[in-house]
Amino acid sequence: MEFVPYDLIVIGSGPGGYSAAIRAGQYGLKTALIEKQPRLGGTCLLVGCIPTKSLLHTADIWERFVHSDKEGIACENPRLEYPKVKDRKDGIVAKHSKGVEFLLKRAKVDRIAGYATLKGNGKIEVKSDAGVQTLEAKNILIATGSEARMIPGLQADPDFILTNIEILDLTAVPKSLIVVGAGAVGVEFASIFRRFGTEVTVVEMLPRIVPVEDEEISKELERAFKKQKIRVETGARADNIQKTPTGVKLTLTTKDGKQEQLEAEKLLVAVGRKPNTENIGLENTKVQLDRGFIQVDENQQTAETGVYAIGDVVGGTPLLAHVATREGMIAVAHIAGKPAMPINKNRIPSCTYTDPGIGSVGMTEAQARAQGRKVKVGKFPFAGNSKATILGNHDGFVKVVADDQYGEILGVHIIGPEAFELIAEAVTAMEAEATVDLMMQTIHAHPTLYEAVGEAFNAVYGLSINA
Repeated sequence: MEFVPYDLIVIGSGPGGYSAAIRAGQYGLKTALIEKQPRLGGTCLLVGCIPTKSLLHTADIWERFVHSDKEGIACENPRLEYPKVKDRKDGIVAKHSKGVEFLLKRAKVDRIAGYATLKGNGKIEVKSDAGVQTLEAKNILIATGSEARMIPGLQADPDFILTNIEILDLTAVPKSLIVVGAGAVGVEFASIFRRFGTEVTVVEMLPRIVPVEDEEISKELERAFKKQKIRVETGARADNIQKTPTGVKLTLTTKDGKQEQLEAEKLLVAVGRKPNTENIGLENTKVQLDRGFIQVDENQQTAETGVYAIGDVVGGTPLLAHVATREGMIAVAHIAGKPAMPINKNRIPSCTYTDPGIGSVGMTEAQARAQGRKVKVGKFPFAGNSKATILGNHDGFVKVVADDQYGEILGVHIIGPEAFELIAEAVTAMEAEATVDLMMQTIHAHPTLYEAVGEAFNAVYGLSINA
């Protein structure tokens, strides 16, 4: 019997990989997915987005219990049973990993366990406990994701020096935690464990925390963190990191050059992520790399015909699960001869699930001005939103950056309650090329948080009502 190669083999089962495989199955392509881990879902589902947000949700609820008297609810001596918090988180992960398995089966995608290495000419070698096999495909999609960068000279361990993986396996809340790096991962874990009672210090080399966000967003989050008694040191360095019998110690050099010895029970390294492009056989192909990231065209195709790449391994787009998924849809559509719009980098929402939360899309004010755009800015504070007051959570604001001449929406930046949900309206408006004027005419239900978004559009022309 003649061997029939796959139409598509996907390497990696993160959101980008499994979504692409399912879509390929829906299009009728003979598809396989290779995954080296025993469970499906990749970093996002197993040790990233999903477990982290589970802990953040519990932190939100715990905060309510601790301050329940403000709601008029008597709740004496609430107790946090952290092992149960971890069990709940692990249960959510297991359920959704099984869900991915079911979805792949339903789409008739073959799941192949093992470590994949590209051999060139459409061939992939897969090593597993069962041995070595060689598969053939007309098209290959690389979705191998990324891993946490480690500070040179350090090694992650489950007791003292943690990455996103080890910190999710803690069975008790640490008394103290130093977080090195204040991107999304660092500030989210700072937000979680501070609310659980941990003494938290955040150290960031750059001049501000969440440095990819609008400057005013960074300032507001730092203000909120300090109010929550999270110590924030920006423009600072953490040197001479060493393990001690009870935890970790380091030398902190502050932005004004002062040095201080810090000690904590745990240290979280959150200094970014690196693409998993080593040891996957790229040297056997024409795939081109730039600082370890794979270069692709607008269809996600590499320099090797029939080899595509998506997600965290790709250069030029943010390392976000929803970006990987969209890129997967584009690649599979191209393979199947279906229409698809390339990624528009100015329409990618970014969400950070701190307290207060952050949601943003498009250009920051500084980026718009750097492009020579004449801009108008509208801001509306959640202090003027009745629903935010009802929730007892009215820190933050909505900021709209617009073109002065035509009212084009260049960017929207939100910090406040449910900001990561509220940003959806701005993404849709920008995708539909709506103007500020059109959004001003759009009726927003009352009382809702998203009224604040409508007020911010009005504020571009100085016409907000409640502020």
